[in-house]
Amino acid sequence: MTTTEVLEAQDAVTTVPPEPPSEYDGPPERVRRVHRLKPDAVFALLGAAAAAISLTVLISHWFAPFSGPLGFVVLCYPLFLACYAVLVWTDESGPILRDRLMAVVTHSIAILVAVVLVLIVGFPIWGGMKSLTHLNFYTQDLRVAGPVQPISIGGLRHAVIGTAEQITITLAITVPLGIACALFMNESPGRLANLVRTVAAAATALPSIVAGLFVFALLILELGLPKSGLAAALALSVMTLPIIIRASDVVLRLVPGHLKEASYALGASRWRTALRVTLPTARSGLATAVILGAARGIGETSPVLLTAGYTQYTNYDPRKGPQTSLPLATFKLVTSGQPNYVTRGYGAAALLMLLVLILFVAARAVGGKGAGQLSRRQLRRRTLASQRVQERFLARRTAFDTTAVGTTAVEPTGLAAIGFDPAPTDRTDPMEPSS
Repeated sequence: MTTTEVLEAQDAVTTVPPEPPSEYDGPPERVRRVHRLKPDAVFALLGAAAAAISLTVLISHWFAPFSGPLGFVVLCYPLFLACYAVLVWTDESGPILRDRLMAVVTHSIAILVAVVLVLIVGFPIWGGMKSLTHLNFYTQDLRVAGPVQPISIGGLRHAVIGTAEQITITLAITVPLGIACALFMNESPGRLANLVRTVAAAATALPSIVAGLFVFALLILELGLPKSGLAAALALSVMTLPIIIRASDVVLRLVPGHLKEASYALGASRWRTALRVTLPTARSGLATAVILGAARGIGETSPVLLTAGYTQYTNYDPRKGPQTSLPLATFKLVTSGQPNYVTRGYGAAALLMLLVLILFVAARAVGGKGAGQLSRRQLRRRTLASQRVQERFLARRTAFDTTAVGTTAVEPTGLAAIGFDPAPTDRTDPMEPSS
Protein backbone atom coordinates (compact mmCIF):
# COMPACT_ATOMS: atom_id res chain seq x y z
CA MET A 1 0.00 0.00 0.00
CA THR A 2 1.45 3.34 -0.98
CA THR A 3 1.63 6.40 1.25
CA THR A 4 -1.26 8.07 -0.58
CA GLU A 5 -3.52 5.08 -0.05
CA VAL A 6 -2.63 4.99 3.68
CA LEU A 7 -3.51 8.67 4.07
CA GLU A 8 -6.81 8.20 2.23
CA ALA A 9 -7.71 5.28 4.49
CA GLN A 10 -6.94 7.35 7.57
CA ASP A 11 -9.09 10.19 6.29
CA ALA A 12 -11.96 7.78 5.66
CA VAL A 13 -12.06 6.59 9.28
CA THR A 14 -11.44 10.00 10.84
CA THR A 15 -14.57 11.63 12.18
CA VAL A 16 -15.02 15.17 13.41
CA PRO A 17 -17.34 15.58 16.41
CA PRO A 18 -20.31 17.84 15.71
CA GLU A 19 -20.39 21.29 17.23
CA PRO A 20 -22.53 21.60 20.36
CA PRO A 21 -25.78 23.48 19.85
CA SER A 22 -25.63 27.13 20.74
CA GLU A 23 -27.85 28.31 23.58
CA TYR A 24 -27.98 31.88 22.24
CA ASP A 25 -30.09 32.30 19.08
CA GLY A 26 -30.13 36.11 18.94
CA PRO A 27 -28.08 38.44 16.78
CA PRO A 28 -24.28 38.19 16.99
CA GLU A 29 -22.60 40.11 19.76
CA ARG A 30 -21.21 43.46 18.72
CA VAL A 31 -17.51 43.98 19.34
CA ARG A 32 -16.80 46.92 21.63
CA ARG A 33 -14.14 49.40 20.60
CA VAL A 34 -12.27 50.08 23.79
CA HIS A 35 -9.94 52.65 22.23
CA ARG A 36 -12.70 54.84 20.86
CA LEU A 37 -13.20 58.15 22.66
CA LYS A 38 -16.78 58.38 23.91
CA PRO A 39 -18.79 61.61 23.71
CA ASP A 40 -19.12 61.90 27.49
CA ALA A 41 -15.32 61.63 27.85
CA VAL A 42 -14.88 64.43 25.28
CA PHE A 43 -17.39 66.64 27.09
CA ALA A 44 -15.65 65.93 30.39
CA LEU A 45 -12.28 66.96 28.96
CA LEU A 46 -13.66 70.17 27.43
CA GLY A 47 -15.59 71.07 30.58
CA ALA A 48 -12.59 70.43 32.83
CA ALA A 49 -10.36 72.55 30.57
CA ALA A 50 -12.84 75.45 30.55
CA ALA A 51 -13.30 75.27 34.31
CA ALA A 52 -9.54 75.12 34.94
CA ILE A 53 -8.84 78.13 32.71
CA SER A 54 -11.61 80.15 34.37
CA LEU A 55 -10.43 79.29 37.88
CA THR A 56 -6.84 80.10 36.97
CA VAL A 57 -7.84 83.51 35.64
CA LEU A 58 -9.84 84.27 38.77
CA ILE A 59 -7.12 83.12 41.17
CA SER A 60 -4.31 84.88 39.30
CA HIS A 61 -6.15 88.22 39.21
CA TRP A 62 -7.96 88.29 42.56
CA PHE A 63 -6.24 86.06 45.10
CA ALA A 64 -2.62 85.50 43.95
CA PRO A 65 -1.62 88.02 41.29
CA PHE A 66 1.21 86.86 39.05
CA SER A 67 2.18 87.14 35.39
CA GLY A 68 3.82 84.92 32.85
CA PRO A 69 2.74 81.86 30.85
CA LEU A 70 4.76 79.42 32.98
CA GLY A 71 2.95 80.30 36.19
CA PHE A 72 -0.39 80.15 34.40
CA VAL A 73 0.31 76.62 33.14
CA VAL A 74 1.65 75.44 36.51
CA LEU A 75 -1.55 76.57 38.22
CA CYS A 76 -3.97 75.56 35.46
CA TYR A 77 -2.88 71.95 34.98
CA PRO A 78 -3.54 70.73 38.58
CA LEU A 79 -6.92 72.49 38.50
CA PHE A 80 -7.68 70.75 35.20
CA LEU A 81 -6.91 67.34 36.72
CA ALA A 82 -9.07 68.11 39.76
CA CYS A 83 -12.03 69.27 37.67
CA TYR A 84 -11.73 66.29 35.35
CA ALA A 85 -11.62 63.90 38.32
CA VAL A 86 -14.82 65.43 39.75
CA LEU A 87 -16.64 65.15 36.41
CA VAL A 88 -15.63 61.52 35.89
CA TRP A 89 -16.39 60.59 39.51
CA THR A 90 -20.04 61.65 39.12
CA ASP A 91 -20.65 58.99 36.43
CA GLU A 92 -18.00 56.28 36.85
CA SER A 93 -16.55 54.10 39.59
CA GLY A 94 -13.18 54.35 41.30
CA PRO A 95 -11.10 52.08 38.99
CA ILE A 96 -12.40 53.88 35.89
CA LEU A 97 -11.62 57.22 37.53
CA ARG A 98 -8.01 56.20 38.19
CA ASP A 99 -7.68 54.82 34.66
CA ARG A 100 -8.98 58.04 33.10
CA LEU A 101 -6.66 60.20 35.21
CA MET A 102 -3.60 58.13 34.32
CA ALA A 103 -4.57 58.25 30.64
CA VAL A 104 -4.84 62.06 30.79
CA VAL A 105 -1.48 62.38 32.57
CA THR A 106 0.22 60.02 30.08
CA HIS A 107 -1.14 61.84 27.05
CA SER A 108 -0.20 65.19 28.58
CA ILE A 109 3.41 64.06 29.00
CA ALA A 110 3.47 62.80 25.39
CA ILE A 111 2.11 66.12 24.10
CA LEU A 112 4.67 68.03 26.20
CA VAL A 113 7.55 65.97 24.80
CA ALA A 114 6.28 66.47 21.23
CA VAL A 115 6.00 70.25 21.75
CA VAL A 116 9.51 70.43 23.22
CA LEU A 117 10.90 68.42 20.28
CA VAL A 118 9.21 70.72 17.78
CA LEU A 119 10.60 73.77 19.58
CA ILE A 120 14.12 72.32 19.69
CA VAL A 121 14.09 71.56 15.97
CA GLY A 122 12.20 74.64 14.88
CA PHE A 123 14.09 77.26 16.93
CA PRO A 124 17.43 77.07 15.06
CA ILE A 125 15.65 76.71 11.72
CA TRP A 126 13.57 79.80 12.39
CA GLY A 127 16.56 81.77 13.66
CA GLY A 128 18.78 80.81 10.72
CA MET A 129 16.17 81.04 7.96
CA LYS A 130 17.75 84.17 6.52
CA SER A 131 21.10 82.45 6.05
CA LEU A 132 19.71 79.08 4.92
CA THR A 133 18.01 80.65 1.90
CA HIS A 134 21.31 81.91 0.41
CA LEU A 135 23.39 79.63 -1.82
CA ASN A 136 26.66 81.20 -0.67
CA PHE A 137 25.95 79.84 2.83
CA TYR A 138 26.79 76.34 1.52
CA THR A 139 29.53 77.17 -1.02
CA GLN A 140 31.70 79.80 0.74
CA ASP A 141 33.61 80.13 3.98
CA LEU A 142 34.08 83.09 6.32
CA ARG A 143 37.44 84.34 5.07
CA VAL A 144 35.88 87.49 3.54
CA ALA A 145 32.78 87.75 5.75
CA GLY A 146 33.31 90.15 8.62
CA PRO A 147 30.92 90.92 11.48
CA VAL A 148 29.23 93.72 9.52
CA GLN A 149 29.12 91.93 6.16
CA PRO A 150 25.61 90.98 4.94
CA ILE A 151 24.30 87.41 4.89
CA SER A 152 24.82 87.27 1.13
CA ILE A 153 28.61 87.10 1.70
CA GLY A 154 30.36 84.14 3.31
CA GLY A 155 29.16 80.76 4.48
CA LEU A 156 29.98 77.63 6.43
CA ARG A 157 31.62 75.44 3.83
CA HIS A 158 34.72 75.05 5.98
CA ALA A 159 32.68 73.83 8.97
CA VAL A 160 30.66 71.35 6.91
CA ILE A 161 33.81 69.84 5.36
CA GLY A 162 35.54 69.67 8.74
CA THR A 163 32.59 67.95 10.40
CA ALA A 164 32.21 65.44 7.57
CA GLU A 165 35.91 64.50 7.60
CA GLN A 166 36.12 64.26 11.39
CA ILE A 167 33.03 62.11 11.81
CA THR A 168 34.10 59.86 8.92
CA ILE A 169 37.48 59.20 10.55
CA THR A 170 35.77 58.70 13.92
CA LEU A 171 33.33 56.11 12.58
CA ALA A 172 36.08 54.35 10.62
CA ILE A 173 37.94 53.85 13.91
CA THR A 174 35.10 53.17 16.32
CA VAL A 175 32.63 51.04 14.32
CA PRO A 176 34.93 48.03 13.70
CA LEU A 177 36.45 48.23 17.19
CA GLY A 178 33.11 48.71 18.93
CA ILE A 179 31.29 45.88 17.15
CA ALA A 180 34.28 43.53 17.52
CA CYS A 181 34.50 44.31 21.24
CA ALA A 182 30.77 43.70 21.74
CA LEU A 183 31.03 40.47 19.77
CA PHE A 184 33.91 39.34 21.98
CA MET A 185 31.94 40.03 25.16
CA ASN A 186 28.99 37.98 23.89
CA GLU A 187 30.85 35.08 22.27
CA SER A 188 33.58 34.67 24.89
CA PRO A 189 32.03 35.34 28.31
CA GLY A 190 34.37 35.33 31.28
CA ARG A 191 36.27 37.56 33.64
CA LEU A 192 37.94 39.50 30.87
CA ALA A 193 34.62 40.11 29.13
CA ASN A 194 33.08 41.32 32.39
CA LEU A 195 36.02 43.65 32.94
CA VAL A 196 35.69 45.10 29.44
CA ARG A 197 31.95 45.55 29.92
CA THR A 198 32.49 47.39 33.20
CA VAL A 199 35.14 49.68 31.73
CA ALA A 200 32.95 50.45 28.70
CA ALA A 201 29.98 51.26 30.95
CA ALA A 202 32.12 53.60 33.05
CA ALA A 203 33.63 55.28 29.98
CA THR A 204 30.20 56.25 28.62
CA ALA A 205 29.99 58.89 31.38
CA LEU A 206 33.41 60.34 30.51
CA PRO A 207 33.19 64.16 30.13
CA SER A 208 34.05 65.40 26.66
CA ILE A 209 36.58 67.90 27.95
CA VAL A 210 38.55 65.04 29.55
CA ALA A 211 38.78 63.23 26.22
CA GLY A 212 39.93 66.43 24.53
CA LEU A 213 42.55 67.07 27.20
CA PHE A 214 43.84 63.50 26.93
CA VAL A 215 44.42 63.73 23.17
CA PHE A 216 45.76 67.28 23.49
CA ALA A 217 48.31 66.27 26.12
CA LEU A 218 49.35 63.05 24.38
CA LEU A 219 49.54 64.04 20.72
CA ILE A 220 50.09 67.79 20.75
CA LEU A 221 52.12 68.44 23.90
CA GLU A 222 54.08 65.19 24.22
CA LEU A 223 54.49 64.09 20.59
CA GLY A 224 54.58 67.60 19.14
CA LEU A 225 51.93 67.03 16.48
CA PRO A 226 50.06 70.11 15.22
CA LYS A 227 46.41 70.79 15.85
CA SER A 228 44.42 69.07 13.13
CA GLY A 229 41.16 67.40 12.24
CA LEU A 230 42.77 64.00 12.81
CA ALA A 231 43.49 64.86 16.44
CA ALA A 232 39.90 66.00 16.84
CA ALA A 233 38.67 62.75 15.32
CA LEU A 234 40.78 60.77 17.80
CA ALA A 235 39.30 62.76 20.68
CA LEU A 236 35.80 62.10 19.36
CA SER A 237 36.67 58.40 19.03
CA VAL A 238 37.48 58.22 22.74
CA MET A 239 33.94 59.42 23.48
CA THR A 240 32.11 57.49 20.75
CA LEU A 241 33.69 54.06 21.23
CA PRO A 242 32.16 53.23 24.67
CA ILE A 243 28.67 54.15 23.46
CA ILE A 244 28.92 51.90 20.40
CA ILE A 245 30.29 49.07 22.54
CA ARG A 246 27.48 49.29 25.08
CA ALA A 247 24.69 49.65 22.52
CA SER A 248 26.08 46.83 20.34
CA ASP A 249 26.44 44.59 23.41
CA VAL A 250 22.76 45.05 24.28
CA VAL A 251 21.72 44.35 20.69
CA LEU A 252 23.82 41.19 20.34
CA ARG A 253 22.35 39.83 23.57
CA LEU A 254 18.92 39.88 21.92
CA VAL A 255 19.94 37.45 19.17
CA PRO A 256 18.05 34.16 19.81
CA GLY A 257 20.30 31.42 21.10
CA HIS A 258 18.64 28.70 19.02
CA LEU A 259 19.96 30.34 15.84
CA LYS A 260 23.54 29.93 17.06
CA GLU A 261 22.83 26.37 18.23
CA ALA A 262 21.44 25.48 14.81
CA SER A 263 24.56 26.86 13.16
CA TYR A 264 26.81 24.89 15.51
CA ALA A 265 24.74 21.75 14.87
CA LEU A 266 25.35 22.12 11.13
CA GLY A 267 29.10 22.11 11.76
CA ALA A 268 29.85 25.84 11.50
CA SER A 269 32.68 27.24 13.54
CA ARG A 270 32.30 30.00 16.10
CA TRP A 271 33.68 32.79 13.93
CA ARG A 272 31.58 31.71 10.93
CA THR A 273 28.47 31.60 13.13
CA ALA A 274 29.19 35.10 14.38
CA LEU A 275 29.82 36.34 10.84
CA ARG A 276 26.93 34.57 9.08
CA VAL A 277 24.27 34.35 11.80
CA THR A 278 24.81 36.74 14.71
CA LEU A 279 25.81 39.91 12.88
CA PRO A 280 23.19 39.67 10.07
CA THR A 281 20.46 39.02 12.63
CA ALA A 282 21.43 42.07 14.70
CA ARG A 283 22.20 44.31 11.71
CA SER A 284 19.31 46.71 12.31
CA GLY A 285 20.16 47.13 15.99
CA LEU A 286 23.84 47.62 15.21
CA ALA A 287 22.90 50.43 12.83
CA THR A 288 21.06 52.10 15.70
CA ALA A 289 24.15 51.71 17.90
CA VAL A 290 26.27 53.43 15.26
CA ILE A 291 23.73 56.26 15.05
CA LEU A 292 23.88 56.79 18.82
CA GLY A 293 27.67 56.94 18.79
CA ALA A 294 27.81 59.28 15.79
CA ALA A 295 25.20 61.61 17.29
CA ARG A 296 27.26 61.82 20.50
CA GLY A 297 30.48 62.63 18.69
CA ILE A 298 29.16 64.92 15.99
CA GLY A 299 27.73 67.46 18.42
CA GLU A 300 30.77 68.00 20.67
CA THR A 301 32.57 71.33 20.80
CA SER A 302 35.24 71.32 23.51
CA PRO A 303 37.35 68.39 22.17
CA VAL A 304 37.43 69.98 18.72
CA LEU A 305 38.39 73.37 20.14
CA LEU A 306 41.30 71.85 22.10
CA THR A 307 42.64 69.55 19.39
CA ALA A 308 41.71 71.20 16.07
CA GLY A 309 41.44 74.88 16.90
CA TYR A 310 39.22 77.37 15.09
CA THR A 311 39.65 78.88 11.64
CA GLN A 312 37.53 80.74 9.11
CA TYR A 313 39.30 79.11 6.17
CA THR A 314 38.56 75.80 4.45
CA ASN A 315 41.04 73.05 5.31
CA TYR A 316 40.65 69.92 3.18
CA ASP A 317 43.57 68.07 4.82
CA PRO A 318 42.64 66.69 8.26
CA ARG A 319 46.27 65.74 9.00
CA LYS A 320 47.61 69.25 9.53
CA GLY A 321 46.33 72.70 10.26
CA PRO A 322 43.31 73.95 12.20
CA GLN A 323 39.94 72.64 11.10
CA THR A 324 36.53 73.86 12.23
CA SER A 325 33.41 71.77 12.86
CA LEU A 326 29.76 72.79 12.81
CA PRO A 327 29.29 72.73 16.63
CA LEU A 328 32.40 74.83 17.14
CA ALA A 329 31.32 77.29 14.44
CA THR A 330 27.86 77.52 16.04
CA PHE A 331 29.40 78.30 19.42
CA LYS A 332 31.76 80.96 18.05
CA LEU A 333 29.14 82.67 15.88
CA VAL A 334 26.30 82.72 18.41
CA THR A 335 28.51 84.04 21.21
CA SER A 336 29.99 86.79 19.00
CA GLY A 337 27.09 89.17 19.66
CA GLN A 338 26.88 90.38 16.04
CA PRO A 339 23.39 89.93 14.50
CA ASN A 340 24.66 88.56 11.19
CA TYR A 341 27.03 86.19 12.93
CA VAL A 342 24.23 85.01 15.24
CA THR A 343 22.03 84.31 12.22
CA ARG A 344 24.84 82.29 10.65
CA GLY A 345 25.24 80.42 13.95
CA TYR A 346 21.59 79.37 13.94
CA GLY A 347 22.01 78.27 10.33
CA ALA A 348 25.02 76.18 11.37
CA ALA A 349 22.89 74.46 14.04
CA ALA A 350 20.25 73.70 11.39
CA LEU A 351 22.93 72.26 9.10
CA LEU A 352 24.17 70.10 11.96
CA MET A 353 20.69 68.62 12.44
CA LEU A 354 20.49 68.00 8.69
CA LEU A 355 23.81 66.16 8.75
CA VAL A 356 22.62 63.96 11.63
CA LEU A 357 19.46 63.21 9.65
CA ILE A 358 21.55 62.18 6.64
CA LEU A 359 23.61 59.85 8.83
CA PHE A 360 20.42 58.37 10.29
CA VAL A 361 18.94 57.69 6.82
CA ALA A 362 22.21 56.16 5.62
CA ALA A 363 22.43 53.89 8.67
CA ARG A 364 18.81 52.82 8.23
CA ALA A 365 19.49 51.98 4.58
CA VAL A 366 22.56 49.95 5.48
CA GLY A 367 20.94 48.30 8.47
CA GLY A 368 17.78 47.34 6.60
CA LYS A 369 14.90 45.72 8.39
CA GLY A 370 14.92 43.58 11.47
CA ALA A 371 15.56 39.87 11.73
CA GLY A 372 13.08 37.87 9.66
CA GLN A 373 11.80 40.97 7.81
CA LEU A 374 12.93 40.93 4.20
CA SER A 375 12.70 43.76 1.73
CA ARG A 376 11.25 43.33 -1.76
CA ARG A 377 14.70 43.00 -3.27
CA GLN A 378 15.68 40.36 -0.74
CA LEU A 379 12.44 38.47 -1.39
CA ARG A 380 13.13 38.47 -5.14
CA ARG A 381 16.67 37.21 -4.60
CA ARG A 382 15.40 34.53 -2.23
CA THR A 383 12.75 33.40 -4.76
CA LEU A 384 15.26 33.24 -7.61
CA ALA A 385 17.69 31.25 -5.46
CA SER A 386 14.94 28.77 -4.56
CA GLN A 387 14.02 28.38 -8.21
CA ARG A 388 17.62 27.67 -9.17
CA VAL A 389 17.92 25.05 -6.42
CA GLN A 390 14.68 23.40 -7.55
CA GLU A 391 15.81 23.32 -11.17
CA ARG A 392 19.12 21.74 -10.17
CA PHE A 393 17.36 19.05 -8.12
CA LEU A 394 14.97 18.29 -10.99
CA ALA A 395 17.89 18.02 -13.39
CA ARG A 396 19.59 15.50 -11.10
CA ARG A 397 16.36 13.55 -10.75
CA THR A 398 15.96 13.43 -14.53
CA ALA A 399 19.54 12.24 -14.94
CA PHE A 400 18.97 9.55 -12.31
CA ASP A 401 15.79 8.33 -14.03
CA THR A 402 17.58 8.22 -17.38
CA THR A 403 20.37 6.03 -16.07
CA ALA A 404 17.84 3.73 -14.36
CA VAL A 405 15.93 2.90 -17.60
CA GLY A 406 16.06 -0.82 -18.42
CA THR A 407 17.06 -1.85 -14.91
CA THR A 408 15.04 -2.82 -11.88
CA ALA A 409 15.59 0.17 -9.63
CA VAL A 410 14.12 0.83 -6.24
CA GLU A 411 12.07 3.98 -5.91
CA PRO A 412 14.46 6.55 -4.41
CA THR A 413 13.53 8.09 -1.09
CA GLY A 414 14.94 10.77 1.19
CA LEU A 415 18.05 12.49 -0.14
CA ALA A 416 18.25 10.10 -3.05
CA ALA A 417 14.91 11.45 -4.34
CA ILE A 418 16.58 14.77 -5.15
CA GLY A 419 19.64 13.22 -6.73
CA PHE A 420 22.00 13.25 -3.75
CA ASP A 421 24.13 10.14 -3.32
CA PRO A 422 26.15 10.34 -0.10
CA ALA A 423 27.89 7.01 -0.68
CA PRO A 424 28.70 6.16 -4.35
CA THR A 425 28.73 2.44 -5.16
CA ASP A 426 32.07 2.53 -6.95
CA ARG A 427 33.91 3.61 -3.77
CA THR A 428 36.12 0.90 -2.27
CA ASP A 429 35.84 0.03 1.38
CA PRO A 430 39.15 1.01 3.11
CA MET A 431 38.78 -1.86 5.57
CA GLU A 432 38.48 -4.48 2.83
CA PRO A 433 41.80 -6.18 2.08
CA SER A 434 43.14 -5.55 -1.39
CA SER A 435 43.31 -8.47 -3.79
